[in-house]
Amino acid sequence: MEKMKPGRNDPCPCGSDKKYKHCCIDSVSKQHAEVFDEIAQIVAMNPNLTLDELNLVAEQQMHERNTQPDPDFCGLSSTQMANWLYAPFNELAWVTISIPDNLSSSPVMRYLALILDEAMQQEGSFKATSGGNLPAKLVKQACDLLPEFAVAEYETMPSISEYMGSNEDRFNALHYTRILAEIAGIICHRSGRFHIKKEAQKQFQTHGVKAFFLPMLDAAITKYNWGYLDGWEDDVDLRTYWLFMLWRLQSHSSVDQLIEEVATAFPDLVRQYPSSEYRTPQEQLGMRIESRFIERFLQFWGFVTVDPRRMFAGERVPRKVDIQPLLMQTFRFGI
Repeated sequence: MEKMKPGRNDPCPCGSDKKYKHCCIDSVSKQHAEVFDEIAQIVAMNPNLTLDELNLVAEQQMHERNTQPDPDFCGLSSTQMANWLYAPFNELAWVTISIPDNLSSSPVMRYLALILDEAMQQEGSFKATSGGNLPAKLVKQACDLLPEFAVAEYETMPSISEYMGSNEDRFNALHYTRILAEIAGIICHRSGRFHIKKEAQKQFQTHGVKAFFLPMLDAAITKYNWGYLDGWEDDVDLRTYWLFMLWRLQSHSSVDQLIEEVATAFPDLVRQYPSSEYRTPQEQLGMRIESRFIERFLQFWGFVTVDPRRMFAGERVPRKVDIQPLLMQTFRFGI
């Protein structure tokens, strides 16, 4: 599916929610000017070019520029980056996304299996709490799964754990899963009960929870609001950059290096945060990347674990993620 060029008053495709003319148009215009200069030099050396020949020269120059590795993009070309930023989930190139054979290490998929099993045992639906949440019995079952996940190494304080809670409202990873299942069209809340959609029941009976791995992943990346569980008021949308961030993190595991690479590749993201007395704009961006992308996307899914400690003996600890086998089984990059 070919993306149309944004108009000056359209939302900027970088996800800033600003108009294109107030955001990235200057950097794009600079690139166009450089191409025009190159074409002008060719015309000066070949003044007898026909219009068709001139159009061919322009196409060749644009193609050459768009396919050259860009150091600001860690070696990706503009064509590759554009695909990763704007292509629909099922049209992404230079990456293969597979369904792992074993999903037992994924908190999200294990919680989803609990929800679906509970409904199937009651002819396709079960009663919600008065607040519209999952029942206490199911919450307790989800809490009991924590020792089976790699993240359990760091979840030593139940009172602040995102993988435990006395009810769904206090159990972020479970609440996240339930919301994703609704967004993905697997379950719905109606008349005080949670129902599995009829088609989802058939898929679950035939293929098990694996049938929903890609729909849930698609919902997490393209539809779920990554800022939903935190208290920051900004509306900077990091979802656009998820595949670039995943590729970089998979290659070196360093959170600090990832933040630096994102700031270099997408400087307009940094500019959306004002300087403050306590943190630079890049530090503010880094906090969102750690919380929204690493801790509440990759870690909820079981793709990585990350030590929550940020300070040791009064010094800041460089943060690195531990890449889990599930990540390598799911994403294979062709770059």
